[in-house]
Amino acid sequence: MRVLIACEFSGVVREAFRTRGHDAWSCDLIPALDESPYHLQGDALETAEDGEWDLMIAHPPCTYLAVSGARWWKDHKEDQYKAAQFAYLLMSCAIPKVCIENPIGYLSTYVRKPDQIIQPWQFGHEETKATCLWLNNLSKLKPTNIVIGRVARVHLESPGIVNGLTRQQRRSITYQGIANAMANQWGIL
Repeated sequence: MRVLIACEFSGVVREAFRTRGHDAWSCDLIPALDESPYHLQGDALETAEDGEWDLMIAHPPCTYLAVSGARWWKDHKEDQYKAAQFAYLLMSCAIPKVCIENPIGYLSTYVRKPDQIIQPWQFGHEETKATCLWLNNLSKLKPTNIVIGRVARVHLESPGIVNGLTRQQRRSITYQGIANAMANQWGIL
């Protein structure tokens, strides 16, 4: 299966699919964190429209979409519209199977309510981070390993650069357990 992981620089989801034998590629405006040759640096929407993909999992930037930033929305209406429109266009690509991933926020109003809200603790991580999934021709993810200890680690990320990554970049990396569930459940050859 040809898989595009749009707006991903970390390679976590890409590698989960590649490990299972898929022709998976990530795409982002910035270089891949793992320096993978299976990363396309550029516009994710153009990449989605130019390729023959079977599945796309997209992580559009949430800076102007996440409810955690709602107190600044009034000052960024145009940025918010552009971000929501970008997510909508990704969702509307002519790819047979699509997942748009984003935190709880404006997309629920602009596009529609998400099909599913997942948490890292449902996939083996002792943390909370409500994540919405908008699904086209994909089943809801089934939890794989529910754990008890639940901490809001992502919310508590310190500001500034840590290990060469900004707070925003660190917060955007997909949990390995969620990436594995996507690859195992949606990546059926």
